[in-house]
Amino acid sequence: MVQARVLADRIYSGEGIVRDAARIIAANILLVLCAHVAIPLPWTPVPITGQTFGVLLVAVLLGSGRGTVAVVFYLLEGMAGLPVFAPYGAPGVARFFGPTAGYLLAYPPAVFLTGWLVERSAGIWFLPLAGLRLACALFFGEATIFLGGYFWLRVGVGLGWGPAFLAGVVPFLPGEILKMVLIVMVVRGVELARERH
Repeated sequence: MVQARVLADRIYSGEGIVRDAARIIAANILLVLCAHVAIPLPWTPVPITGQTFGVLLVAVLLGSGRGTVAVVFYLLEGMAGLPVFAPYGAPGVARFFGPTAGYLLAYPPAVFLTGWLVERSAGIWFLPLAGLRLACALFFGEATIFLGGYFWLRVGVGLGWGPAFLAGVVPFLPGEILKMVLIVMVVRGVELARERH
């Protein structure tokens, strides 16, 4: 099956290792910036961050393969102790044993799944039905991230199923819906701008 080009390929056309590296570096910078938009919440060990917005936008921009590489690279930077994660929590590898580990470890499968779904409909996001497909792809990515976070809070941190849900999912639902809406708007805006030129 021949896949349509994802959004990054239409914004910055061309193939090759150098261009792919430029896309992945740009995605990495986006992830770091989004991670540093962070607000701690007093009733949960998980802060509100822009990370899920960045992760899902990277999936939409780069697709399954390059998006997953970008996110894995980002996680490896964090493991190495670089200040790429949200400023709340343990540094380096210790972050992967803390309360947000499940979310972080769910990023690669979430990006792959979202990117894979986007690749099947790339190039038609400006259509209303395609916007619905994009929203569905984002929903599955969000669900993957929050299932990982929820499961880790239950098993890794030791919260009960109910408390894990209240601490790791419920407080973030309104913000995640807003992030998905913003991603759809960004993609539609880029597509409409490209149509005018």
